[in-house]
Amino acid sequence: MTVKKLEVVMKKIVLLFLALLVLPTFAQKKLTLDKAISIALQRNSSLIKTRNNMINAKEQVKTSIGSLLPNLSASAGWSWNRISDNGGKQLNFFGSYTNIPPSKVDSRNYRLSAGGGVVLFDGLANYANIKKSKLNLTAARFALEKQKQDVVLKTTELYYAVLGAKELLRVRKEDVDYNKKQLETIELKNKLGSVNIADVYAQRVQLGNAQLALIQAKNNYEKAKSTLLNYLALDVLADYDFVDPYPGEVKNANNFLKGFKDVSTMVKEALSNRPDFKSQELVYQSRLTGITIAKGRIFPKLTGNYSFSTSATTPNDLFNRRVYNIGLSLNFPIFSNFNTEMQIEMAKVNAMNAREDLEILKRQIKIEIKQGYLDLLAAKKQLEVSIENVKAAGENRKINRQRYDLGSATILDVLQSDKNYIQAVQNKIVAEYEFYRLHDALLNSLGKLNIKNYE
Repeated sequence: MTVKKLEVVMKKIVLLFLALLVLPTFAQKKLTLDKAISIALQRNSSLIKTRNNMINAKEQVKTSIGSLLPNLSASAGWSWNRISDNGGKQLNFFGSYTNIPPSKVDSRNYRLSAGGGVVLFDGLANYANIKKSKLNLTAARFALEKQKQDVVLKTTELYYAVLGAKELLRVRKEDVDYNKKQLETIELKNKLGSVNIADVYAQRVQLGNAQLALIQAKNNYEKAKSTLLNYLALDVLADYDFVDPYPGEVKNANNFLKGFKDVSTMVKEALSNRPDFKSQELVYQSRLTGITIAKGRIFPKLTGNYSFSTSATTPNDLFNRRVYNIGLSLNFPIFSNFNTEMQIEMAKVNAMNAREDLEILKRQIKIEIKQGYLDLLAAKKQLEVSIENVKAAGENRKINRQRYDLGSATILDVLQSDKNYIQAVQNKIVAEYEFYRLHDALLNSLGKLNIKNYE
């Protein structure tokens, strides 16, 4: 081996080594749909705030239980007092003046005390308040579960949008490559005199339009990625590779419909499964409990109090004199300026409004399921039709290309068939991911979106 050949081999080895060092730095990060959902459930700002608010709901339960327990407080104090008298003359009982010498008297006082009170009866309002706080906590938990399901659905929608934009970008790239080859072929035929220059110009316009569509597809893909990454609180400048959870063409869309039954059955399932409906039912029960709390203001309130105290002029004498106190207090509400009546009526109105909200949600669930199921069936049909359209448009493009080569078709026929094929492929991609989106949306309406596997 000559020195020159050895240098060439060494250069190749160095370049290969550098490539191995550089490639991992710029490698794409794979982001699957499952991973995206897990990230969303961890980083979504609304979910984080809701979880933080759950702490307050738990503390309210603790506080309501604490209202049944006696409270206790203790205090300690110290005071110093000085009486300073400059002296003088003072008239005594016999009418003569007596000289009073200057004086200075210091006194100190030490005291300790402890005591508290307990509510013995307040019209059972304290027990009702415990029940209400527990209902509110459980309702908040169900509301959080529904919010998680909505986050999962939103993530899948944004992820499907990225995959759809990615597929459209791929189609546009293939269309540009196809038109480049067509232009080369037509230019060669023009040089040979088999086609006129007008066909070359027409194909150049077709290529230019394809390149413009490619640029637009790139922009749409980048926008879709940025929207998803921002929703996941990820770096929008990072390079991610998005993995399609359903690779390849949909073989049988009926497989996606196996879990769905008739609308009436699905409505019953939704009313028993959906966390937001369970939450609203608990809210209604909580509002009913609020009526009991308000009515408790009608009854007399019985409280007990207790205390212990001691005081002395020196610390050593503390506890020489002890004071114990135990007492009961019964308060009869006679007239509260109609405030009690107002509180009761407000509680009843809140309960009626909560009941109405429950009925509204029930109707909304019925509409969501009925319309969602019909939309899914329509999307299934649209997907099946779009798949057949792609086959037909592809065959038509092939035939027109062959006819053009034989001289029995014009360049306009070829260009139009190419446009029709690209449009058919785009429609098929849009229909496919719309079908997936509507499938997940119906699962969410039924309360069946699984979130346990992602947390």
